[in-house]
Amino acid sequence: MRFGYWMPVFGGWLRNDPDEGPAASWEAVRDLTLRSEEKGWDLTLIAELFLNDIKGVTEPALDAWSTAAALAAITRSLELMVAVRPNFHHPALFAKQAANIDRISGGRLALNVVSSWWKEEAEQYGLTFDQHDDRYARTAEWLSVVDGLWTEKRFSFAGERYRVTDAIVSPKPAKRPTVYAGGESDAAKTLIARQCDAYVMHGDPVEAVAPKIADMARRRSEAGGPPMQYGMAAYVIVRDTEAEAAAELARITAMPATPPPGFANFDQWLSGTELERTLKLQEYSVSNRGLRPNLVGTPEQVATRIREYEAIGLDLLLLQMSPQAEEMDRFAEQVMAPMRAGRL
Repeated sequence: MRFGYWMPVFGGWLRNDPDEGPAASWEAVRDLTLRSEEKGWDLTLIAELFLNDIKGVTEPALDAWSTAAALAAITRSLELMVAVRPNFHHPALFAKQAANIDRISGGRLALNVVSSWWKEEAEQYGLTFDQHDDRYARTAEWLSVVDGLWTEKRFSFAGERYRVTDAIVSPKPAKRPTVYAGGESDAAKTLIARQCDAYVMHGDPVEAVAPKIADMARRRSEAGGPPMQYGMAAYVIVRDTEAEAAAELARITAMPATPPPGFANFDQWLSGTELERTLKLQEYSVSNRGLRPNLVGTPEQVATRIREYEAIGLDLLLLQMSPQAEEMDRFAEQVMAPMRAGRL
């Protein structure tokens, strides 16, 4: 299993804790990233949103690609998986910029291609927002242009959305960046099986993830591609006892008397029974269905759960936690290192 973490470009990952920290600042992500390399983390995912989806849309959010370029220059081993939304980036210009960042990093750049989902954000910035299947049609063309420019001396393309003529990208990337993507619709899965290298999923229990991996493996085989990598988002809580872990889970999913900005339109979540409301709070307090994998408990319990995911073919975890620096150190020391040493 490889272990990755979400870079705190929004200032933290809990929607119900406005004072969580760290600040959405270059200094915070720089220090966290350098610390993560020392602790042996494999990868960081740098999300791309111009509006802050976690702490509220008026709160600061770091730009993904300028942050990635800066981190590429000061890190040595960490894979930098940077989110990119095709409707926000012209593919030919992007291919040039990303190739340069990959060179700066020594071949450690990877893409997390996201076929945009936030209409309000795109409209605020005056960008095209396609309907669902059209978004994946755009992404297919976009990936064809980027890959062509990265692999051919001169490249031409004439599609419905993009056209390039004898375009040159030089220097090329140090190595072709791995392309990760996620999606649960048939259009998304078809695109990913044909044009991407890795499939990333929102958090879910083992029994829900296993058939997804099997389905994508079948699609990939039918498309004639090499085996894919598989990753999943999750929120992790590691404590010395089950009781301490349960108390932390209760803390991070508790709703303040006044819903904070990250709970925009929370009234839609308030209906239903008390049990339903509790489950909804867990779902919304932490993004990307991060609590569904149930990586909550003692180091031994969390490691056992991770091994169950390994057994079904998952090979990358993209973890969130809070407070992030302290919890990343705890996870690295109590779970990650012992698992690698065969002690868990």
